[in-house]
Amino acid sequence: MGEQPENVSQQNIARRGSRMFAPGEGPSPDPAGAHFERRIRSFQPRRSRVTAGQAEAMLKRWPDWGLDIDGKRVLDLDGMFGGLPVVLEIGFGMGEATAQMAAADPGTGILAVDVHTPGQGNLLGLADRNGLTNVRVANGDAIILLREMLTEDSLDGCRVYFPDPWPKKRHHKRRLIQPDFLTLLATRLRPGGVLHCATDWEPYAEQMLEVLSAHPDFENTQPDGGYAPRPAFRPLTRFEGQGLDKGHVVHDLLFARKPRDRDDR
Repeated sequence: MGEQPENVSQQNIARRGSRMFAPGEGPSPDPAGAHFERRIRSFQPRRSRVTAGQAEAMLKRWPDWGLDIDGKRVLDLDGMFGGLPVVLEIGFGMGEATAQMAAADPGTGILAVDVHTPGQGNLLGLADRNGLTNVRVANGDAIILLREMLTEDSLDGCRVYFPDPWPKKRHHKRRLIQPDFLTLLATRLRPGGVLHCATDWEPYAEQMLEVLSAHPDFENTQPDGGYAPRPAFRPLTRFEGQGLDKGHVVHDLLFARKPRDRDDR
């Protein structure tokens, strides 16, 4: 077994305490810190161990392709993506599907948000090995990103694939797809921009459909007002395949940002 490069050794990581990477070399444990209100979140940070390959990809690509969601600056998406239309992906797991979509559509930039450190390193590694220059990895809270760091009409779409369903009733308030989230997202989506959700948790799919259908800023792209067939551009993920093997039914929802009224322009 070959030696690990010194800069990704477990000894160095241990010396940094709770921070896995030095400032500027990788994601921060809590990038927004105490700058913003404490509130109920739809996610739980998972700082599990990264592999040597994931750490090496992080050290190589994070300075150019990664960013912490600290809420202290407004992002220049045109500069980041060379003028490409940009889609926000919230929660990408290990990044395999994100990398496939980026490779299939190099004319679209993907701003991929997650808090899972191994997944961040894995996606950066996939992007690096496959020359996917249209991917950027953001670490932290997507709400702070939307509210503090993105401008109005800056996104061409948003993808939320298999978010945590928070199945217990007392945890339903933690689900991401809620009216307040949709109202915020609508300000960042250009008119016509599509929010694409997918879940294999039936009760959450029903809630998504109900909340989205009732929201004044969104309209269902399906004429019958129901779920959409899985679009060809959304890859079948390993996680999804496992759910299908268990008999789960996957629902896709595609809702477009409504055109603004003349008085709102």
